[in-house]
Amino acid sequence: MRRARGQAEDGVRVTLREIRVRPLVGDRRRGQLLVGPAVIPCALGAGGIVVDKREGDGGSPRGRFRLRGGAYRPDHLGIRPRTMLPLRATQPGDGWCDESRDRRYNRPIRLPAPGISAETLWRDDGLYDVVIDLDYNRAPIRKGRGSAIFLHLARDGYRPTEGCVALARADLLRLLRRLGPRTHLRIG
Repeated sequence: MRRARGQAEDGVRVTLREIRVRPLVGDRRRGQLLVGPAVIPCALGAGGIVVDKREGDGGSPRGRFRLRGGAYRPDHLGIRPRTMLPLRATQPGDGWCDESRDRRYNRPIRLPAPGISAETLWRDDGLYDVVIDLDYNRAPIRKGRGSAIFLHLARDGYRPTEGCVALARADLLRLLRRLGPRTHLRIG
């Protein structure tokens, strides 16, 4: 009997072990996400792929990162995207601390947070309608080594990110179906 792509013989969904990002030759701000034989265009940080990531450098960190789970914006997507990753619905007060002097650095926080620099996860531009936390600088968290490194939705024309990896909406939603807690993203 033929089984569906992405499913084991017993019908259990099989997730990818690793997906890989490589930079485009001639434009370090753009890349390709390799998923088996498929090649998906993506945006990278304005600084390209960097080995020694620092807060605010615009680089996407080189390395292999676990996908920790993430969030989706229910009023923009309607339903929770299909994935084996843990996903929660984003709320208007959700943020991510990028203030390296704060004890909550590189962690989710509630907004407003007066005097604290933070990413707003409830964005009007749709970039974080789906956002996956890459396990970058998370255990242990090193102050000033970069925060809020995500897999998220790309801007028109795959304009550069601040250090994240970004895909077109349709590509990310399709890819999510094959991602799970054991999936790793290799950048570089």
